[in-house]
Amino acid sequence: MTKAGSKGGNLRDKLDGNELDLSLSDLNEVPVKELAALPKATILDLSCNKLTTLPADFCSLTHLVKLDLSKNKLRQLPADFGRLVNLQHLDLLNNRLVTLPVSFAQLKSLKWLDLKDNPLDPVLAKVAGDCLDEKQCKQCANKVLQHMKAVQVDQERERQRRLEIDREAEKKWEAKQRAKEAQERELRKREKAEEKERRRKEYDALKAAKREQEKKPKKETNQAPKSKSGSRPRKPPPRKHTRSWAVLKLLLLLLLCAAGGLVACRVTELQQQPLCTSVNTIYDNAVRGLRSHDILQWVLQTDSQQ
Repeated sequence: MTKAGSKGGNLRDKLDGNELDLSLSDLNEVPVKELAALPKATILDLSCNKLTTLPADFCSLTHLVKLDLSKNKLRQLPADFGRLVNLQHLDLLNNRLVTLPVSFAQLKSLKWLDLKDNPLDPVLAKVAGDCLDEKQCKQCANKVLQHMKAVQVDQERERQRRLEIDREAEKKWEAKQRAKEAQERELRKREKAEEKERRRKEYDALKAAKREQEKKPKKETNQAPKSKSGSRPRKPPPRKHTRSWAVLKLLLLLLLCAAGGLVACRVTELQQQPLCTSVNTIYDNAVRGLRSHDILQWVLQTDSQQ
């Protein structure tokens, strides 16, 4: 790329009073840093170069009063071109511009403008006019500024309208979210109530079952359980042998032994023995005593007859 100063000399060498001529310098880009170091250069000529764009920091050259960018290949101006608030004279003849940035409306000091030989938007071209003389170029500056202000107002109105649409959409979204959250809260509340009711029923059922379990032993104590077939209740299991039962058995055994001894003393040849004689005597006395009772006597007579 060819920069200013490559064809000889320093930018200061080209400075003539407050005018800096960089025309016909075969420039592909603007030396913004070097120009910013020359705030006295309020008139800048960059015509007849090969510029296709202007860098964004070109808009920092706010000291410029007159700027000639004619006969380049500019397709657009920087979005912040309106920062050049001191600019009074602007020549954009014979470039490739179609539109101007909206910030162009901020060039309130602009008094002269030439936009001839650019493929301008038809509306902008009609506003700009022919710019064939000084008067028409001054009218061009005034009309284009008014047009760009109207464009700026329209864009601002459109921006506000879009912002309003966005706000309304956001409000609707927030309302929808609130409704959704309220619905979710209501659902959680209902589920919690249902869970509580379920647990309460389970608690009541357990309590009722416990009461039934407590009543069951009382019923079994008061009445014997009936069998399903209607038959007699089963006999209770035999009681365990107690000490008295063992004594009774012992007495029965002794009684049997005594009876056996008595039979032996009265029937066998042992009846002549002294022990048997005593036993027989006791037996005879007992029998005589029993016969004194009518019932026993009748029983004994019946037994004797048999």
